[in-house]
Amino acid sequence: MRERYVLLGLARARADWFRTVGQWATSAALPAEFVRCVSADEVRARLATGRTFSALLVDAAVPGLDRDLVATAAASGCAVLVVDTVEAHRDWRGLGADAVLAPMFSRDELLEVLAATSRPVSAAGTQVRAATPVLPAHPTGCLVAVTGTGGTGASTVAIALAQGLAAEASPGRRRDVLLADLCRAADLAMLHDARALVPGIQEVVEAHRTGVPEPADVRAQTFEVPVRGYRLLLGLRRARHWVTLRPRALEAALDSLTRLADVVVADIEPDVEGEAETGSVDVEDRHAMSRAALERAGVVVVVGEGSMKGCFALVRVLADLLDHGVAADRLLPVLNRAPRNPRQRAEATTAVATLLEAAAGEAATTLAPPLHLPVRRVDQALRDGVPLPQPLPGTLARAVDAMLDRAAPSTPTSAREPEPVVPGRLGLFPDESRP
Repeated sequence: MRERYVLLGLARARADWFRTVGQWATSAALPAEFVRCVSADEVRARLATGRTFSALLVDAAVPGLDRDLVATAAASGCAVLVVDTVEAHRDWRGLGADAVLAPMFSRDELLEVLAATSRPVSAAGTQVRAATPVLPAHPTGCLVAVTGTGGTGASTVAIALAQGLAAEASPGRRRDVLLADLCRAADLAMLHDARALVPGIQEVVEAHRTGVPEPADVRAQTFEVPVRGYRLLLGLRRARHWVTLRPRALEAALDSLTRLADVVVADIEPDVEGEAETGSVDVEDRHAMSRAALERAGVVVVVGEGSMKGCFALVRVLADLLDHGVAADRLLPVLNRAPRNPRQRAEATTAVATLLEAAAGEAATTLAPPLHLPVRRVDQALRDGVPLPQPLPGTLARAVDAMLDRAAPSTPTSAREPEPVVPGRLGLFPDESRP
């Protein structure tokens, strides 16, 4: 059965190479079917149909060509060939492109690149080329996520943790700590009395959408907080601005941040629902910052209060995170503004354990007991712009460091080895017994 290349094409108006490739395909000078697209959205729509495409030829000047479009094509098993000038300043290979062609390429050059990066498709449309998962480089730093329902003081706990980790460095070495605001309703700018709201997470993500910025450029998007020893990355200026964050660009930005600092403390929201739970891609994109941070977090600090509602809210967040797939040994429950009375602390600990056992089952047995943080003059310290009082920073830093030391490095999902299929296993439900 005859095979040919099935090519998607996207270019700016009156691009010479776009017209030339179409003529080659029409005259059979090129063994290919050339499908012309007018926008990046049409490319995504055609890739979503399930049809097999060999490669995407895209002009570098087309609006919408970014990291997400390249990743969408790669996930469909479609090679990405970018047509750009020699003096281009963008690192297209760093964005995931398979090859870069000069605008005046010849037919033989195109065939050579196609043979090296893609596979032809049979006339029946059989999938010949499988997508090869691209594993991100392992970050050099670690990420600690801090979350909690509104009013529990999760943002102030994140500040205290960042201050404590910066102070608890090894002798003779200062630990580089970055505090990142990844909440939709961002409060860290107000808590730090930031007079300027630019730059922030929006600028960092946008820089990764169409390029790979240098570490110095990413660091320039953060602010120094010398009195507490860490750097600060501001969050969204308006809660509705989450729509500007593209998922792949956000993931690349978080990878850059973890390489930039020894420890990244991310203040996130507890909402983690995605398309699998709600059937909505928009809901998953709305929670993209929290979901991306949880995937990279070595420790997740969950903040609650010792009151009746506070314990219930803490257990609900813990159960949601366990259901989301966060390992129990990575969760650190924290009861903020805890009473001094040991009896009252024991009652709160017992209440959390009892409620969590009913909500999460066996997963609750391996969870660490809640860490109690006493009441301190946190509001006054934030108002005056001074370090948060002890023992809050030190207690949090020591607990998180202990969990990071015990935690085993997680294996990316895409790096798992394939499992062999046992004959007779397919076609049966898990609870269906064989005759």
